[in-house]
Amino acid sequence: MIFSNTPQAGTLKSLADVKLTPFWLDDPDRPEHAPALNEQAQSDLLVIGAGFTGLWTALLARQADPDRDVVLLEAGSAAIGASGRNGGFMDASLTHSFQNGFNRWPAEMPKLIELGRQNLDGIEETIKRFNIDCDFIRSGEINVANEPYQVEELRQDAQVSAQHGMRVQFLDQEQIRARVNSPSYLAAVHDADVAMVNPARLAWGLRRACLELGVRLFEDTQVTGLEQKRGTILAKTQQGQVEAKKVALATNAFPPLLNRLSLYVVPVYDYVLMTEPLSKAQREAIGWKGREGVSDIGNQFHYYRTTADGRILWGGYDAIYYRNNEVAPHLENRPESFARLAEHFFQTFPQLTGLRFSHAWGGVIDTCSRYTAFWGRACRGKAAYSLGYTGLGVGASRFGAQVMLDLLGDQKTERTELQMVKSRPFPFPPEPFRSPIVNFTRWSLNRADANAGRRNLWLKLLDFLGLGFDS
Repeated sequence: MIFSNTPQAGTLKSLADVKLTPFWLDDPDRPEHAPALNEQAQSDLLVIGAGFTGLWTALLARQADPDRDVVLLEAGSAAIGASGRNGGFMDASLTHSFQNGFNRWPAEMPKLIELGRQNLDGIEETIKRFNIDCDFIRSGEINVANEPYQVEELRQDAQVSAQHGMRVQFLDQEQIRARVNSPSYLAAVHDADVAMVNPARLAWGLRRACLELGVRLFEDTQVTGLEQKRGTILAKTQQGQVEAKKVALATNAFPPLLNRLSLYVVPVYDYVLMTEPLSKAQREAIGWKGREGVSDIGNQFHYYRTTADGRILWGGYDAIYYRNNEVAPHLENRPESFARLAEHFFQTFPQLTGLRFSHAWGGVIDTCSRYTAFWGRACRGKAAYSLGYTGLGVGASRFGAQVMLDLLGDQKTERTELQMVKSRPFPFPPEPFRSPIVNFTRWSLNRADANAGRRNLWLKLLDFLGLGFDS
């Protein structure tokens, strides 16, 4: 199915009453802000950024060593960035799909699959241990084909990944429509190693767990710079500073405190809609009783899932880069993207015509050229970073935190010995070249979707070099 990008009058009506705020964060049970830093503090470990990566780093550090003094600094509030704005897909994959990992590190895939499953199990154990109410459900994810040429591609991907130990099942048209009823579906693959979660509530639960274990959290505290000292790093803020033996950088898509990292990450805005709760008749019209996550397999793809109160989250497709790596609150509202998403929603589920959307929002993703997180050390080993999750950080951020702690502890582990961890992605060009290259790549991907997947010479070159960019 080729999605039309011209919104109809009924589509615009469905957006008439939206709240321009992330649904997950629009929660009366959100925690009150922790105080801002206004002192001169010292710590064994300073974690900068209280999204998933920073929260997992702080929590795992205290669990490993209860005597370790850990300070966590956040420029806004916990989960205010991507961690509270995403779709809530928690994938066991550490490589942004089996095929992406297999293309890059074929010899390591058995280990990467094993570590990914262990990581997902570890998240579930933490949720149970700290009694985190976050609607965690191991429903799996369904990847659907909407175009004839995609059917055989899905079938072959399922066969290869199953041969390497992935728990996947190919579904023909009748089988997928029996699960989720859309006239656009031609076939699908169900991946069992994916969970759904309320991401903001998970982050807030990790925040509470950190505080219970003695992590010192300061919100509304933006780090303005790092200064190396003889045996420590000094993190400066507007009202105070922290001198730490080790620093974990978990800022992801936001401007990095190490300038060189900006070459490896492109901040890309993703946009999302949330419907009002469906009626009983509307639910019966689409089925979808298993609450699986769903995504289509176009280059510009949609992802969608249901919530505990019977809504549908619908996001993706547009992946917008703003010149000069701009990240700003006003970029979270993009009416043309919301209208396009709504139009595509009703093309996928015409039986839901008349349904209205309650929330619309945007958020920034830390995209890198290999789609997976990457790591490194700086400041003579006193600092470490983990970023570049490219939309898969809900699950992989815990693994990313473990790798950072390994690196900061100068420990040789099965994680640090992975080529995935030792290598880095290819850097993006700086401006003024970055914008035209990114935008031409997006145009090329859109043309491929409109031409039965046929990729132009530019995309073939990127494939040959192992580079990529999609939604």
